[in-house]
Amino acid sequence: MLPQTAHLPDFSPESKVWMYTAGRTLTDSEAALVQQALKHFTQRWTAHNEALKAHGEVFANRVLILMVDESQAGASGCSIDKSVHFLEHLGEELGVDFFERMTFGFLDAHGDLHFADRDACSALRDSGQISDNTLMLNSLADKKQAISEKLFIPYKDSWHKRVF
Repeated sequence: MLPQTAHLPDFSPESKVWMYTAGRTLTDSEAALVQQALKHFTQRWTAHNEALKAHGEVFANRVLILMVDESQAGASGCSIDKSVHFLEHLGEELGVDFFERMTFGFLDAHGDLHFADRDACSALRDSGQISDNTLMLNSLADKKQAISEKLFIPYKDSWHKRVF
């Protein structure tokens, strides 16, 4: 059984998504704090003084998902900058980098989610522990529909094969 994001809102499938991988796994208490901070931020997030229909989610204590249903108001460059500054500040408070681009999520043969850096993933690929059929976290998904339908994709079909 695949891990799923449990609390995706009833937004348009075309809703814009940003995924951020933390440099380390958050403790349960940190994840709860981050979830609360995301809720507070998304309730007040605006673009050009218009409220955004937005949602934030902590997934697997390692990935932050921000989502905007642009059917109400679209995210602008300034509003995206606000989200980046918010995550930078939150990361400083917790001592975690939410902009870790070289840590990748994958499911092992038992369906357990693991995270590893580029070198470790490359070694796992070389040893056959990551195969063409290993399901990789699709952290480049940019729409709600992609998260709902293809949160995990086989390595052979993923962008990961360009990296390791």
